[in-house]
Amino acid sequence: HVSELCVFDLTLAMVPAEGVAADLSHLETKVKVKGYALDKDDKPVEKLGECLTGCDLVLVPAGMPRKPGMTRADLLGVNAGIAKNIVEACAKYCPNAILGLIVNPVNSVVPAMCELYKKAGLDPKKICGVTSLDIVRANKFVYEATGADLAGIDVPVVGGHAGATILPLFSKVPAAKDFTPEQVEAMDKHVQDAGTDVVNAKGGKGSATLSMAYAGAKFGNAVLCGLAGERGVRLRDEGRG
Repeated sequence: HVSELCVFDLTLAMVPAEGVAADLSHLETKVKVKGYALDKDDKPVEKLGECLTGCDLVLVPAGMPRKPGMTRADLLGVNAGIAKNIVEACAKYCPNAILGLIVNPVNSVVPAMCELYKKAGLDPKKICGVTSLDIVRANKFVYEATGADLAGIDVPVVGGHAGATILPLFSKVPAAKDFTPEQVEAMDKHVQDAGTDVVNAKGGKGSATLSMAYAGAKFGNAVLCGLAGERGVRLRDEGRG
């Protein structure tokens, strides 16, 4: 479902966007890949016309990562500004695209960006907070606890993407039907604290990136399948191995 992929980052990134694009361009697909980079003081709304024009899906994995002791809310001041710059550019150059925001704190950033779209006369439902990692984690943790067939585990997760706002519905999963109330409570906390566990395990040198890339790709693929007219697309069907 992809004909062209545009990769954007700042010039100060450790790996240049052009390099990432060159790497991806070697994959055996028909996709055309191009990289774009801006200086940190450049305004995306003025510079990203070529990158964003014609896009159907824009994934935004941006902003400062958490460090040990930080909550997602601690990132709001910096990351909301980063998200705003990209969303304003999308509003100008690809207003009909679906935007998947992977920017913490998702619970605050997404509603704020939806208000920005409303004021611009655009559809706020085009903006999604990508929380599919919570589903991926819940599915994996149920598998680890039960040994059930992973392909048959699909935990609905409702609410937000921070602490107690993350609510896995284990009662909807046959594999978890024998969980005791104590097990459900422990599993809830396991999913809710999983991001913090990764931050602590990386010792301040990063947050969840590889698992988020996997979950973000599943989300993106599901969106593209839907845009292509496929019906009944579920996240659990996208790329699980």
